[in-house]
Amino acid sequence: MARVLIAGCGYVGTAAARVFVAQGFEVEGWTRSGALPEKTPGVSSRAIDLCDRKRVEAAEGDFDVVIHAASTRGGDVDDYRCLYFDGAQNLKERFPSSKLIFVSSTSVYSQTGGEWVDENSAANPAHERGRILRAAEDAVLESRGCVARFAGVYGPGRSVLLRRVQNNEAPKNPQPDRYVNQVHRNDAAFALVALAEKGTAGIWNVVDDQPLLLSECYRWLAGRLNRELCEEPVSDPPRKRGESNKRVRNEKLHRAGWNPAYPSFKEGAERTFFSSR
Repeated sequence: MARVLIAGCGYVGTAAARVFVAQGFEVEGWTRSGALPEKTPGVSSRAIDLCDRKRVEAAEGDFDVVIHAASTRGGDVDDYRCLYFDGAQNLKERFPSSKLIFVSSTSVYSQTGGEWVDENSAANPAHERGRILRAAEDAVLESRGCVARFAGVYGPGRSVLLRRVQNNEAPKNPQPDRYVNQVHRNDAAFALVALAEKGTAGIWNVVDDQPLLLSECYRWLAGRLNRELCEEPVSDPPRKRGESNKRVRNEKLHRAGWNPAYPSFKEGAERTFFSSR
């Protein structure tokens, strides 16, 4: 039985853990507290802070696959560096023989013209947090690991776009308008399993099939909620990894056998948030 470690077993990690268990893997999840955010039968857990090099070094056991899936919703640049760069280095050094998968972000693509990008496109983020992610990616790629660049994750109990409409924070005409790239949590979880089983070393975009203009997204959500959008322009809150406007391709992941159950945000949101309405 292959063993999988999900370091930072949070919103996506627990979903991936359930898929791994269902497919016969032995799974351990690490969180700072030792508690998993959702009930996940068959998954053992351990309290380990990825920033604590000595604690990671002292962790018992070995794994065939190690997934760095930790995330932070806040924190300063030092917190980012500790969690992502130092955390990746700590896992890389502790498990040199394991297949390492690092969950990054499509925000590292800093293109601003709405162009299509793929894994070969330039990724030169101007924002410091984005540069930290790129440094962590390079460290993983140097060890022949996989980098999974996630688009914005939504799913049960979570959607930044939906929350903005519900909170009357979404303008009818966003300025500037831009493309948003999304992926459902369940599809992201299955992508991690696909990479663990079949993914070769390198970069992989984890994103659904259909980028969507922010204005179109807001209008559609407002229609489903029977709500009005703000007439006056409202600026998006500053994005912690910098501003961009691009459409992210996922053909590489498709070729590896992954096909999203929710190929577009509209379809995923309809089935996740509105199917029982």
